[in-house]
Amino acid sequence: MTRARLIGGIFGFIFIMVNAAALPMAAAIVFRVLGVAAFVALVAVLRRAGRAVPVATDATTDFGRNYRYVVAAEVVVGAAGLIVLNPVLHARQATVGWIALVVGLHFFGLAAVWRLPSMRWLAAGMSFCGVVGLALSAYGSSASLIALVAGILPGVMLFGSVLAKRPA
Repeated sequence: MTRARLIGGIFGFIFIMVNAAALPMAAAIVFRVLGVAAFVALVAVLRRAGRAVPVATDATTDFGRNYRYVVAAEVVVGAAGLIVLNPVLHARQATVGWIALVVGLHFFGLAAVWRLPSMRWLAAGMSFCGVVGLALSAYGSSASLIALVAGILPGVMLFGSVLAKRPA
């Protein structure tokens, strides 16, 4: 299994599972069941790819120093924003949008580090979802709409991006 795809799938799963809680019960169950199914499908695809290639490596996804810098910046910026949004601005409903925006922006950094220009589509999509989620929260939209736009949809994008990638 390639580590980058598995990590993407795990975070897609987390985005869907956590944000489904804000939806009406019937919708939450559907999204959670689909999230589990997508994750199981991803693991199956990655296991098959690992058996097809004796050494399952992905030369483009180096987890070295530059990767760690991108992730460290993501954590620092994300935490700083959460500190401002929650205790300072008391805008807890904006948290989902902020997280989607920061995660989306970090994919621009990973696209550069890994020299994968196609990853910019995921970065742009997730960043857009985050901005829309922040705007929805600023206008007082429902928690379920914010969770759907800035939480579930980015989770689906993550799953789509890792399932669409052809095995090395």
